[in-house]
Amino acid sequence: MMMAFDLPIAANPLTTRADVQEAVRQICEPLKPHFSDGKALVRLGATCTNYGERRCEMEAFARPFWGLMPLAAGGGESDFWEICREGLLNGTNPDHPEYWGDLVDVDQLAVEMPPVALALALAPAQFWTPFSDAEREQIVAWMDQINHKAMSDNNWRAFPILVNASLKKAGMPYNAEVMEAGLQRLEDFYLGDGWYSDGTGKRMDYYIPFAIHFYSLIYAGLMGDEDPERAAKFKERAVLFTKDYLHWFTADGTALPFGRSLIYRFAQGAFWGALAFADCEALPWGVVKGMYLRHLRHWFSQPIFTPDGLLSIGYEYPNLLMSEFYNGPGSPYWAMKAFLPLAVAEDHPFWTSEELPFPNLGNLSVQKHALMQIASSENHDHLVALTAGQWCGLDFGHTAEKYSKFAYSSHFGFSVSREATGLVKGAYDSMLALSDGEDHWRVRRQCESVEITDDAVISIWKPWPDVEIETRLEFRGPWHVRTHTIKTGRALETAEGGFAVEREDGLSPLTDVVEKAGGVLYRGSGILNVEGDRETQVIEPLPNTNLNHPRTVIPTLTGHLEPGEHQLICAVLGLPDAEQANQVWALPVSD
Repeated sequence: MMMAFDLPIAANPLTTRADVQEAVRQICEPLKPHFSDGKALVRLGATCTNYGERRCEMEAFARPFWGLMPLAAGGGESDFWEICREGLLNGTNPDHPEYWGDLVDVDQLAVEMPPVALALALAPAQFWTPFSDAEREQIVAWMDQINHKAMSDNNWRAFPILVNASLKKAGMPYNAEVMEAGLQRLEDFYLGDGWYSDGTGKRMDYYIPFAIHFYSLIYAGLMGDEDPERAAKFKERAVLFTKDYLHWFTADGTALPFGRSLIYRFAQGAFWGALAFADCEALPWGVVKGMYLRHLRHWFSQPIFTPDGLLSIGYEYPNLLMSEFYNGPGSPYWAMKAFLPLAVAEDHPFWTSEELPFPNLGNLSVQKHALMQIASSENHDHLVALTAGQWCGLDFGHTAEKYSKFAYSSHFGFSVSREATGLVKGAYDSMLALSDGEDHWRVRRQCESVEITDDAVISIWKPWPDVEIETRLEFRGPWHVRTHTIKTGRALETAEGGFAVEREDGLSPLTDVVEKAGGVLYRGSGILNVEGDRETQVIEPLPNTNLNHPRTVIPTLTGHLEPGEHQLICAVLGLPDAEQANQVWALPVSD
């Protein structure tokens, strides 16, 4: 089991507002040696992104503002204020060698502008009043560029909204027309029942809570007096969304790993803090506070920091393999969006209420807008989502693995492929992989059709034009059952994986493998053949393919299909407690 590095934040109990304020300081302190001479750029590493080195270094300057800005707004102390002011002036000065640059269409600079703009509005004593009139005009002129450039047509449409709302609150010129256009465009993404899509495609992932709802609740908190009708609507939608979003968390604060941008980690909990910022009591405040604090405590118990205290790229451990092409060394600091409630006064009920335990929920949530069912264990310590139909649109990296697996687990995480050749490199957990020769494998990516019922998740997908597969996923107690009806015009090799489970230490042969007719179980993860001619294998994928564990094992079924129609059925078991899994494994699968 990997251990968190011995950093001060590991000892932070994270039970009070003062603890959360201290967490911001503890996370930001290791950044200091990495600031440039002019303080406008932060150089955290040698890896880069599709948007280049200068914007990576500006990103690393701006993203900590998601924590520093609310810390300042709520009266917290820090020795970063002077550093940030100097960097802000130099970065917005076209004549300075550390100038951040002129914006172009769909520019990463637009992504990083909102937390800096919000600092002007929410923490003027630190980030606005110390500047002269000429310096303020310089800053506003740089930010105004966002009003004249195209945004990506998704959650990015909120960036000009936040910048202009902040300028308005700071008493500076702003573009009301652009702000209104962005607000109208967000309406087009609304699906109902509190759910948005991240754009017009089929992306209902963490960008809904930590982006679209998060920004909407900031708008409601900022502009409630000027735009009360829209602010009320945003809060009503957040209340509706809360009913589903609760099911994405375990009782100890672990969130379900699913979709892209998982390197933002505790941004998953930013929604709970944004409720406080907008004074939106979607649940009793003690429940919201508990959801928020347990989530932070979960993350700070993981080895997510480098030895010198920087947030790493990865999920539950440093891992570049699972990242997207827009993930630079400073990108993980988007996680600091979780610190927004520090802008709320210490006498707000979010902070004064007693932290309450995880609410009493049902164990199955059918989320038709998100195209998934989520089942939790009886005591809510483990989640499994059965999914179909989501798709990212742009292939940011490992899109099929992040959206199209059959099942996602809060405990087992999921794996990404190193290559599509070979089962060891492919790491095909919770997937049916198929090859028509030469050991090159295809999996479910986009679906032809999807149906989410109260009983099943049903999809039709075509890995080749002459191969059609209908997959039906159903929960059966601690198991889930997968039924594949396959019509193929070619001979196929098949490999279907259960959950990827952490491998025991060392290089010795695997122990704890439990076999029975047609099935194999290893340390809580098992797969059992129900119909079809298949054999069992225990695949040991290449290291660092899984988000939660560096070394894993995937119980797998393999077989061969001739052209024609076939049905493959298997039952999959995944339990965090290996002993409990052994007991369940010995019993028949429930009907």
